[in-house]
Amino acid sequence: MAVKMRLQRHGSKKRPFYFIVVADGRSPRDGKFIQKLGTYNPLTVPATVQVDRQKALDWLQKGAQPTDTVRRILSFKGVLFLKHLLRGVSLGLFDEATAMEKFTKWSVEHDAHVAKRQSAHKKARMDSRNAPVVKRVESTPVVEAPVQAEETPAAEVTQEETKTEE
Repeated sequence: MAVKMRLQRHGSKKRPFYFIVVADGRSPRDGKFIQKLGTYNPLTVPATVQVDRQKALDWLQKGAQPTDTVRRILSFKGVLFLKHLLRGVSLGLFDEATAMEKFTKWSVEHDAHVAKRQSAHKKARMDSRNAPVVKRVESTPVVEAPVQAEETPAAEVTQEETKTEE
């Protein structure tokens, strides 16, 4: 039985909201699942993700295969980095205290980055609300190009045509 970590769609039409679940690979997308790991709301900026790291890590270590989108979400939340660090501990490359220290340092930097993005988005949104809806159109002088075509009277043209016919 192949176990997958995937998204289960909820929400109304054009307003998606997802549960991150562990399910049998043969079950339908919105069907029966084994365990709910968290939620994902793509409509907010940045997207709101809530994941139980410990449950997700346990399922990854048991061999559950995440889909591409869930893999990116888990990477964003640091679950895959934590799995990587714990693999290093099991291989004896460093101890568990060092791994947790590295993860805590990464988590603090990541949270600061997310907060910075949120504040930048809020500031941009407030600036766009304060901007006038109708922009002022500046009038620019229209410059007409001089006509350089040579004008020949019709009488001269007919005389030249008659001379060439003879």
